[in-house]
Amino acid sequence: MSRPVKRSLTLNGHRTSVSLEDEFWRAFRALAARQGLPLNVLAAEIDAARGPDAGLATAIRLYVLAELCKIAGQPDGF
Repeated sequence: MSRPVKRSLTLNGHRTSVSLEDEFWRAFRALAARQGLPLNVLAAEIDAARGPDAGLATAIRLYVLAELCKIAGQPDGF
């Protein structure tokens, strides 16, 4: 397992950063590619959908987990 690494993103024209482990970052990039979306567009969608109490990095991790559960045929989680 890796430690979180700060990564830069542009959300709706504004630069921001998130700290994600390499494993989550790779999965996030793969999911964006699978959907045919630029990474920044997917990040902006996740950002817009997250609640006020969740940070962007947490929202991305939860998104990755939910999408991988769907792919694995476990839409309600493992």
